[in-house]
Amino acid sequence: MIFSYNWLQSFFKKRLPKPEKLAELLSMRAFEVEKTEKVGNDWVLDIDILPNRGPDCFSHLGVAREIATILNSKLKTQNSKPKEDKNLKAKDFVTVEVRNKVACPRYTARVITDIKVGLSPKWIKDRLKVCGLRPVNNIVDIANYVMLETGQPLHAFDLEKIGGQKIIVRRAKRGERIITLDNEKPSTRAELGAGLVPHRNKVSGAGYDLDKDILIIADSKEPLAIAGIKGGKKAEITKSTKNVVLESANFNPRVIRAGRQKIDLKTDSSWRFEHGIDPNLTELAINRAAGLIQEIAGGKILRGLIDFYSRKVLPKKIKLDLDYVTSLLGIKIPAKEIKNILNRLNFQCNVTRQHYIEVRVPTFRLDILMPEDLIEEIGRIYGYEKIPSDFPISALIPPKRNLEIFWEDLTKNILKEVGFSEVYNYSFIGEKEAKIFGYDNKNLIEVENPISIGQKYLQPSLIPNLLKNIKENLKHFKEIKIFEIGKVFKENFKEKRILTGVITGEAFYQAKGVVDLLLNSLGISNIWYDEYQPTPEESKLLIWHPKKCAEIKVNHQEIGFLGEISSNILQDLKIESKVALFDINFEKLQSYCSEEHEFRPISPYPAAVRDIAVLVPGFVRVEEVLNKIETAGGPLVRDVDLFDIYEGEELPKGKKNLAFHLIYQAEDHTLSSKEIEEIHSKIIKVLEKDPEWQVRK
Repeated sequence: MIFSYNWLQSFFKKRLPKPEKLAELLSMRAFEVEKTEKVGNDWVLDIDILPNRGPDCFSHLGVAREIATILNSKLKTQNSKPKEDKNLKAKDFVTVEVRNKVACPRYTARVITDIKVGLSPKWIKDRLKVCGLRPVNNIVDIANYVMLETGQPLHAFDLEKIGGQKIIVRRAKRGERIITLDNEKPSTRAELGAGLVPHRNKVSGAGYDLDKDILIIADSKEPLAIAGIKGGKKAEITKSTKNVVLESANFNPRVIRAGRQKIDLKTDSSWRFEHGIDPNLTELAINRAAGLIQEIAGGKILRGLIDFYSRKVLPKKIKLDLDYVTSLLGIKIPAKEIKNILNRLNFQCNVTRQHYIEVRVPTFRLDILMPEDLIEEIGRIYGYEKIPSDFPISALIPPKRNLEIFWEDLTKNILKEVGFSEVYNYSFIGEKEAKIFGYDNKNLIEVENPISIGQKYLQPSLIPNLLKNIKENLKHFKEIKIFEIGKVFKENFKEKRILTGVITGEAFYQAKGVVDLLLNSLGISNIWYDEYQPTPEESKLLIWHPKKCAEIKVNHQEIGFLGEISSNILQDLKIESKVALFDINFEKLQSYCSEEHEFRPISPYPAAVRDIAVLVPGFVRVEEVLNKIETAGGPLVRDVDLFDIYEGEELPKGKKNLAFHLIYQAEDHTLSSKEIEEIHSKIIKVLEKDPEWQVRK
């Protein structure tokens, strides 16, 4: 915003610092001065006024107050009391009616008669030009001058052109139209200085079309002005004007902003009203303008101020804790200095008790609402550069360990290390999935307002959505390994956290190996696999392949399931690849997890590998064969790995061939061939005790 250096100087008896120095002081203590420029005999200061300070500093008076505070100087008092003609009353010439008290909380008017419209004095024209406004005539120029000086927009009406000699503040009616002064922007330089963007207004025909969203000033017949934005042509001040009504009003910022946006018309006046203005400023400004008109254009100021003031605004009272000032600023400023700073800012201070001050905030400081606002004012005037830079002192308390997050993160990392990718799915399924998997609609929890048909129920299992992931990703990848840890929802709104992993292809034993690795890495021992026994609720489900499924147990307690997905489900979902899957109750799993691991040293002696193949009936589980091998072999059998299952046509009907790698190793010596053969023979004898089992040599 543009300010005149000479104009600011007129508020002080003492000489102000040079423009460059003054700009530096303002930038340090109040607002950034973007540039200083010499214009004729004056200097222009382009000051970036912060929006919250618009109500008091969009004016030369407001900036002069800031300068006075910074320099600890006194302002010269302006003579703003007009000399009234005691014989005539203003209310006898014009009346004011405000129909919307919220939109217009205060409306002030004065009547001045017998004026002489002409050119303004040079000092007024010079100051207006420096600030980017074009001089028009002495009456209009004085209204603009007082606006730039005090921050309060004013407007002058030709009294003889006001129909019914009555001013009405109301909302416009549909179909009303107004022709404004000039019907264009009066200036661009002032608006650029105020941060406005010049543009051509949208004018409908011979004026602006109005509606109920726009507040207007009207007479008894038609609109006279768009309130707070622009004056109309009808009551324009011309050379023949003799009597004027001077308006100084306060309008609701939201109403002015809405009206300005509606008709796309920005002015210096609307810009100020949109930021808010002190209602008590109207009287000061109108008296100042009336006094200047009387001094420059002559005339009589009729007795009495026409003043509609719906609810008087009084100074706010804020209790300030001096200890809080020290705490917030990080430096102890003496109480005397704090009161001095507040007094310089035009705040009144009363000491209520020790360490407390009651501060009365002047009504023009609309930005001061709480103690923190006062402390900010104290800090900037005292000088932020005087506040020492200290590192904050605080105690770093480590957060309490969350075991649920710990084990979940560890589980995710283990699975990612063996090639799995984590997925996140919505916790819903649709009727299609419920039907495919055999879920009973009565046992599903239905969502009251589902997002879509495919998200009608809360998911009872993670498997349906993971299989949908498989179906989509098989279009791009041959092998897929994904997992999810999420919640499933059973009847009676019971929630469980479940870990489900899925692998495509002939991967049943690969999935078993992943489960073994996972449980061992989580410090879980005594793991074994049992025949799958469905519960009554699960008996209706068609999820698992009947011959390739097992219960995962720890300490004889079932924690989950391992198996291949039923070919019927894969066919219904149009998944062409086989799918192996493990589904584990994560809450049960977590209860068995342990950070304690037993580590055994790697034997320094070589291992020997022997293969063995066993022909067994088709119903025999692999786990039975493994148990017999490990029992017979004892501690010298370090590991047993199943590497092949064959159920071809070459074998007898109902038989299958299981092939194992047997790893022999001792911890204290190298095993001889004789020792290995003895153990191997013992294992073969144990396996062949069952007449239906045959070791294939």
